[in-house]
Amino acid sequence: MRRGRGIWLSGTVLLTLGSYAVTIALAPSALGGLLFLGTSVHVATTAWFWSVPEVRAHMLARRGRYVLAPLALVAGAAVLAGAMPPRAFVWLLPAFLAWQFFHFQKQNLGLAALSATAYGAGRLGNGERRAVTAAGVAGIVALLSRPELLQLTLDLRLRFLFPVAAVAYAVAVAAGCVLLLRRRTRPGPAFAAVYALSLFFFLPVFLFTSPYAAVAGLTAAHGYQYLLIMALVAGGERPGLSRLVSLALLLNIGLLLGTALNLASHLHDAAPAGRALYGAYLGAVMAHFVVDAGLWRLRDEFPRRFLTRRLPYLLGGTGRPGPSAPAAAADRVGPRG
Repeated sequence: MRRGRGIWLSGTVLLTLGSYAVTIALAPSALGGLLFLGTSVHVATTAWFWSVPEVRAHMLARRGRYVLAPLALVAGAAVLAGAMPPRAFVWLLPAFLAWQFFHFQKQNLGLAALSATAYGAGRLGNGERRAVTAAGVAGIVALLSRPELLQLTLDLRLRFLFPVAAVAYAVAVAAGCVLLLRRRTRPGPAFAAVYALSLFFFLPVFLFTSPYAAVAGLTAAHGYQYLLIMALVAGGERPGLSRLVSLALLLNIGLLLGTALNLASHLHDAAPAGRALYGAYLGAVMAHFVVDAGLWRLRDEFPRRFLTRRLPYLLGGTGRPGPSAPAAAADRVGPRG
């Protein structure tokens, strides 16, 4: 139990901070493999859930969320991208990116709640949740006020909001730190570390003007956080199928579907058919947001039961887990969105 928690905790902290450090230190040309795994591959691994009979049955019983909505997102985005001129379609990307980065922060909130459960720190308070959410919203506003950080050639006329967002971010982080120190339940270093990562996740956005230093690190960090916990879930007990086979299936799904997503992600300037594939790629990413938001919603009985059995060292034995866990995120797209 303690070993499993240690792998998750150390992996989450090191992968998050390491993603920041590597993307800041390396030139963009050296980041291709890192971003491929942290974006397209991590989105693709969500499809692994379809290989688990009990999860597949759960999703098929709720076709609206897990089948119809994803298909509608993929088809709708493909039609829009293929039919609209590129200069018009690009104006839809800020809304997509705002959803993407909010998905990132929802995953951070889930990780904080998960660490509180795993390390006996009690449930996250409403104030602690609001502080993490507010920090994420401030980071999103800052990104939209400087679209060049997202490699978008748009003038959204929101530059005046950047200092406002910076102040709001500082207030949210300060409030979160105060609430952490004032907890009735002693937080402990493990929970404090994950909660601090959640609060400071968007800090590079306010420190750097390079898209890769400001955005690529947090994008990769989000993806690697997700890949780690997906590997732990896939490596959990699975009747009738060995742990190695389950992990191999996760790896192959991630690499094969991730390669297809990665190829489609570069077709935004192609002919209409190519742009339709680019739209389908964006739709697949949004489908990932929708599916994960349901399967990691621990206030619902099935996700709580399934994930507690797979991750007993994180979710078992400390009472009912917090109401949300990694949403996941999308993750996914590189700094260009």
